[in-house]
Amino acid sequence: MGLKIHRCRNCSRYTFEEKCPSCGSVAVDPSPARYSPKDPYGKYRRLARKEELCRK
Repeated sequence: MGLKIHRCRNCSRYTFEEKCPSCGSVAVDPSPARYSPKDPYGKYRRLARKEELCRK
């Protein structure tokens, strides 16, 4: 079983852990989801991303 790299949301450091060892926040998969033209949730994902960018 291979290890997957994660990226911390707060400090942007890369780690193999699910929690960042330096700040303790959640680390997520840095790669984007695979593209599919039949993606049933693509509309909602784009909408959520747009709202997140507007809050910043």
